[in-house]
Amino acid sequence: MERELCISKEAIQQRVEALAKEISSDYEGEEPVLIGVLNGAIFFFADLMRAIHIPTKMDFVRAASYGSDMESSGRVRLTKDIEMPIEGKPVILVEDIVDSGLTLAYLLELFEQRGASSLKICALIDKLERKEKDIIVDYCGFQIQDGFLVGYGLDCNEEYRYFPEIYRLK
Repeated sequence: MERELCISKEAIQQRVEALAKEISSDYEGEEPVLIGVLNGAIFFFADLMRAIHIPTKMDFVRAASYGSDMESSGRVRLTKDIEMPIEGKPVILVEDIVDSGLTLAYLLELFEQRGASSLKICALIDKLERKEKDIIVDYCGFQIQDGFLVGYGLDCNEEYRYFPEIYRLK
């Protein structure tokens, strides 16, 4: 598949460091639980965690709405739940890309029911093209209007995750 560079490795690194600084400042004196949404967020999550300068806890969840398609199925399936109790704790959901918003809307509702003291979203990319749910990204790396993006954890049918940059497939 043809691709064009969308976000450079250097731009990603600079933005991750800026997000980590903002989170560290906002949560000074607290110990937020960062919950990474697998699989796509793993590179972003790891880089973000290493750059945050306050104590944090971490856990992971896997929720799918895509399968092997390039279009969301519209249904969210939880395939791996968190293991850490979050009641009374500040939670930051760390996602690679907010596309339709369905997955994050589902997870926000789930973690609210479990009693998180606060819920925020940190996403590497907020894609504006196909929003079905009104999701507020509290910590946003980049806003992108459209296109199918791969690299830095983002995939197309489990391919292209390993690229250190982000590309738009043509």
